[in-house]
Amino acid sequence: MNLNTGFRKGEWDRVEIYFHEIPDEVIEKLIEEGAVLNVAGALIIEHPLILPYVKEVVGTTDSVMGLPKALTEKLIREAL
Repeated sequence: MNLNTGFRKGEWDRVEIYFHEIPDEVIEKLIEEGAVLNVAGALIIEHPLILPYVKEVVGTTDSVMGLPKALTEKLIREAL
């Protein structure tokens, strides 16, 4: 939102993540470690325990993390 003009702009971004089968022991290690319990969707695709099981990411990693850089920059430019 541009605070001077009141102009608002918003969009959404979509990411698809495909996984190989993740063994139960890997899931148990992730839960025991606890980091996945403190992130949106309990998903850290760059985590060393998860990364080997990521088959494909259709979209960008920054979008998975919740703030797509290119879209955010575009919206800021449009709001200025």
